[in-house]
Amino acid sequence: MNIDPTEYSRALESFIIKSERIVDFFSPDMSDALSDICRVLRAAEVSATLYETPMHERLGDSNKVVFFSVGEPDPERHFTVREMTGGGNVAVYQFLQNRGDENWTGEERDKLAVFEKALFAFNGRSRVMNMIDRLVFFDSDMDIHNLRYFMKTVGGLIEAGRIANYGACFYNLKRFSVINQNIGRERGTVVMRKFAKQLTDKLSEDGMVCRIGGDNFIVLFRKEHLDIVTEHLGGTGIVYDDANNERVLVSAYAGYYMIPAECHNPSEIMDSLSVAVNTAKNILKTSCVFFDEKLSMSRNEIKRVESAFSDAMENEEFKVYYQPKVYLKDYTLRGAEALCRWFRKGEMIPPYRFIPALEQSQSICALDFYMLEHTCRDIRRWLDEGRPVVKVSVNFSRRHLGDMDLLERIISSIDKYNVPHEYIEIELTETTTDVDFSDLREIVIGLREAGISTSIDDFGMGYSSLNLIKELPWNVLKIDKSFLPDENDSGSQKYVMLKHIIALAQDIGLECIVEGVESAEQVRLLKENNCFLAQGFYFDKPLPVGDFEKRLDELKPE
Repeated sequence: MNIDPTEYSRALESFIIKSERIVDFFSPDMSDALSDICRVLRAAEVSATLYETPMHERLGDSNKVVFFSVGEPDPERHFTVREMTGGGNVAVYQFLQNRGDENWTGEERDKLAVFEKALFAFNGRSRVMNMIDRLVFFDSDMDIHNLRYFMKTVGGLIEAGRIANYGACFYNLKRFSVINQNIGRERGTVVMRKFAKQLTDKLSEDGMVCRIGGDNFIVLFRKEHLDIVTEHLGGTGIVYDDANNERVLVSAYAGYYMIPAECHNPSEIMDSLSVAVNTAKNILKTSCVFFDEKLSMSRNEIKRVESAFSDAMENEEFKVYYQPKVYLKDYTLRGAEALCRWFRKGEMIPPYRFIPALEQSQSICALDFYMLEHTCRDIRRWLDEGRPVVKVSVNFSRRHLGDMDLLERIISSIDKYNVPHEYIEIELTETTTDVDFSDLREIVIGLREAGISTSIDDFGMGYSSLNLIKELPWNVLKIDKSFLPDENDSGSQKYVMLKHIIALAQDIGLECIVEGVESAEQVRLLKENNCFLAQGFYFDKPLPVGDFEKRLDELKPE
């Protein structure tokens, strides 16, 4: 049969125009794009059989895609072309005639050969687009989408006016560094991937789990599926060794946001989720928190703090206050902790109003180094003035971990003021167990080798404390005030735990100090258990530098 050139040109043009709108190689829209050209060329079916390599082709290991099919395709009457991509993949394109139709003419076969090249070119473009899409929007380690894809998706839902049907959740896996230690990092990655995959499978096609980075993930779900998400994140057993059916319980800290219709920006969703998960993990110490009006006020406070932070640093509005550490045998000054106080427009802003806000970003890291430098500056001045000097501890947030230059930066800040290393102690909170353990180990060992003391702060507030003190060469164990019994409570569980923690610390060679001491009875209990270092309001509140210097002067020999 002769082909009408005009009709053929229009059909080919129709395919090109329609295929430009198709990104996915397997899209059902392909059938519509092919319908006109297949009618003109009398093709009842168009397919491609895909092989990863020529070896897979020889083994028959293939994936067949049927792009178009109508009538009764006759497998005995076909036009077949084998193509090979630059990457070594093989694609065998096949066009079938309808059973009972006249055989293709030479002209029709020539046109089919031309069209096959156009189809192959389209498929190549599709593969490239899919590859780009995977690189930009996919997390290859977890085999799920990433934060960019989440932001793109919620942006589309907002634009379509459908966002009010959805909720979102930011979750952080609990104690995952401990899981990695116990079963190995490779198996830990498998567990993390399975945990996300199982949640994805439980949601409808409208839901998704995306990785933000590390052990942080974000979930988009229809509001009616909230219970599915909360149940899964509350604790799910994940098999990491199929042969022995060995599994580990995985749970998460989670912040939820039931997205309102008036949400106009994906960033609003991320801001709300960040506040909620931080509140759950770092403030309330609970498994999950829902963003509400109260937390909305907190988010606004965070923005106010962040907007004022740079000017406050430049104007040195942050002041170092020193809380004495007291030796209980003679009640003399043995050390101090450097604590931050913010003075702005004549008002002192208490730490609980700005520290949690700065912890939301890397701003807390800048403040930590500010505190270290100002502490070193004070110590240098005291030495130059001939004052007695005691060791001062400076707090460092876990947000520093992952900074490859952290050790060098700490040492450089101390050496900048020529402060002997024995006068500085770096406090790291116990809750650092949920970040990379190897980073923490490297810092503690590096500081010890440099002669800089390290302490594990707030011992007992986090997880796997015994593992931390067993594996890392700390100098000081700082016991959280929550372990201190109340007055007339010497027989309580708190007392028993306090007694054994002190004994454990001393047996493994750690110096032990208890914070938050507020009564004579608590002092008596500490002395009774051979713990002779303490700090708290019973002795002194945090002191401005001038008042603390008077305490230093009391150490001078008469």
